[in-house]
Amino acid sequence: MIKAYAAQEAGQELTPFEYDPGPLAADEVEINVESCGLCHSDLSMLDNEWGFTQYPFVPGHEVIGTVNAVGSNVSTLKVGQKVGLGWHSGYCNECHTCNSGDHNLCASAQPTIAGHHGGFADKVRAQAKAVVALPDGVNPDTAGPLFCGGITVFNPLVQFDLPPTAKVGIIGIGGLGHMAVKFLNAWGCEVTAFTSSEHKKAEALEMGAHKTLDSKSSEALENAAGYFDLILSTVNVKLDWNAYVNTLSPKGRLHFVGATLEPIELGVFGLIGAQRSVSGSPVGSPATIKKMLDFAALHKIEPTTQTYPMSQINEAIAALRDGKAHYRIVLSNTAQ
Repeated sequence: MIKAYAAQEAGQELTPFEYDPGPLAADEVEINVESCGLCHSDLSMLDNEWGFTQYPFVPGHEVIGTVNAVGSNVSTLKVGQKVGLGWHSGYCNECHTCNSGDHNLCASAQPTIAGHHGGFADKVRAQAKAVVALPDGVNPDTAGPLFCGGITVFNPLVQFDLPPTAKVGIIGIGGLGHMAVKFLNAWGCEVTAFTSSEHKKAEALEMGAHKTLDSKSSEALENAAGYFDLILSTVNVKLDWNAYVNTLSPKGRLHFVGATLEPIELGVFGLIGAQRSVSGSPVGSPATIKKMLDFAALHKIEPTTQTYPMSQINEAIAALRDGKAHYRIVLSNTAQ
């Protein structure tokens, strides 16, 4: 039996829950969960904000742990190996996107917390293909958020072959945005943090931003016209997107990784005249996750985290709901 924490209905507190996972599939591994990040997506799923949550619902998709069993067909991972598991716990491994290495775009990919019990538990299972070994130099105590938030902001750097000379703006210096600042600084880019918070301005500069821009100042946005090669939006709220598009250089890109639910209103002339683009992306493939972990190890990048014991999961959720996370929360099965 696997011991976990689950919600029985939308928005409810999590309570102890046990389930029998059945026999280990030939292509699966079982992981002893040592810690698991708490992501805003866990809250969205808990509240059924996206409309496809199944209950009882076990959240948790930023898992760090140790492999304790491997299926009969698994040769890439070994018992005792330190690993991580993110948003996806499996792929079809047969479609064009999987065969092209873009497993994260597989239409049949299995989310870790949708139709599958997640990592707020003592154990979790996943297809070996979706599990990535932690390299030396990555701190396992803080690595969990890299497997969702971290790869979400790292993936565009790889997908668009972002040059180190790029001028990049980041909208929202929170759970996603603070990791984007750290990655982009190490990538070599000029980094501007869009924020109206004086406290976050100071912290963004400490984390590697070269500049800050007051996101509530229309004058500041106007003065930045034509400046940025890439703007990465990590927020889930509606903004004046035309004003941000105006700050893009010719061939610049406004890229969404924050899941705003409201339609994006844009005038096409702002795009056509300067050949600008608007795009979005999800988490990365296992290959890109590995690349991110190697990059993080080389440059000593880790998320800024707070740790709660797994038993205090509801207190941690309340802190995230209240905007008190600094900047990511990790639930630990070993912390007291």
